Amino acid sequence: MSWNEPGNDKKDPWSGRGDQKGPPDLDEAIRSLQEKLGKFFGGGNGDNEGSPRNFSSGASMKSLGFLAGGAVILWGLSGFYIVDEGNHGVETRFGKYIATTQSGLNWHLPAPIERVDIVNVKQQRFIEVGYRSSGGDQVTAVSKEALMLTKDENYVDVRLAVQYQVKDAKEFIFNVVNPASTLKQVTESALRGVVGSSTMDFVLTQGRSEVVTLIRKEIQLVMDSYQSGVQVTSVNLQDAQPPEQVQNAFEDAIKAREDQQRLINEAEAYSNDVVPKARGAAARKLQEAEGYKEQVIAQAEGETSRFTKLLAEYVKAPDVTRKRLYIESMESVLAQTSKVLVDVKGGNNLLYLPLDKMVQNQSLSQLSTTNSQSGSVDQPQSQPTVVQEQAVERASTRSRDARGR
Repeated sequence: MSWNEPGNDKKDPWSGRGDQKGPPDLDEAIRSLQEKLGKFFGGGNGDNEGSPRNFSSGASMKSLGFLAGGAVILWGLSGFYIVDEGNHGVETRFGKYIATTQSGLNWHLPAPIERVDIVNVKQQRFIEVGYRSSGGDQVTAVSKEALMLTKDENYVDVRLAVQYQVKDAKEFIFNVVNPASTLKQVTESALRGVVGSSTMDFVLTQGRSEVVTLIRKEIQLVMDSYQSGVQVTSVNLQDAQPPEQVQNAFEDAIKAREDQQRLINEAEAYSNDVVPKARGAAARKLQEAEGYKEQVIAQAEGETSRFTKLLAEYVKAPDVTRKRLYIESMESVLAQTSKVLVDVKGGNNLLYLPLDKMVQNQSLSQLSTTNSQSGSVDQPQSQPTVVQEQAVERASTRSRDARGR
């Protein structure tokens, strides 16, 4: 039978819409929910004899106990936390410091009673003074921080980078409100103090390493006095140069200084080459003079000794000695000549010419002339001639005769 046939009381799909007089009963919905919860927690069915439709007092206390126990267990489990390697945990109870925990699994009273702050003590943090670096190689200058005055009243543009890490997590959290900002202000103050007590040339050239050492020492000293828990690991002087307005003039001054140093080095090299040679030549001259001195002294002493001995012989035989001296003098004069002296009176008819001696004497004469022209000090000794030998023999004979008489 269709919904629109007679006798169907017009029970169409839209029938009954006009019969609803208001929203569903809220009390009834709550009561129904309570009955379902009672059944879930063991309160029994509401249709059984002797059981009310609401929660019974026993069932309500039991369910609340389970809920409270579960909540306490979950609250206690929430107190476990893990500290990673290189980190330290700082526990506080109602804001008061309790302990510092190391890496690993730890437990504390859950919030809101206790709280844990994790601090990375191995991370290398850094701050920049005088510039800001963005991604890549892009660097933005900050003139307000970089420009400062030196001792000799010159402006320099200094850029500094400081690396640091946390050495005490408790001090890092509690003693300083903003450690990074404090460190930056201390770094800028130390930088200006060191640069202000140094000259411009010292900061820009040979004093860069010393400036960095002084800045790092000053920063660490101030941060330790604040008990900030910060350890400065390195200070890097990124750049130090004069202001842009005088950059060209400063480059010219640097080139002039380099030329000066180059010329000084060349002069020192020339001096190192010439001075040892001059000293060697001077030492050689001194040695030659000393040798000549010894030679002259020895010759003088030899002549003196010869004269003394000759004097003794002269006292013994004056005539013989006089004739011997005359013969020796003539020999020394005629020794280098090519002449031959012949004793006609004391000789005989057989004439003997010592050609070999004459040739030898002529060679020695030429050699002596060559040496004298070349400035040679050593003179060859003349070989005894026949005349000398004969004269010496006659002098010896006469001397023996004179002694015999």
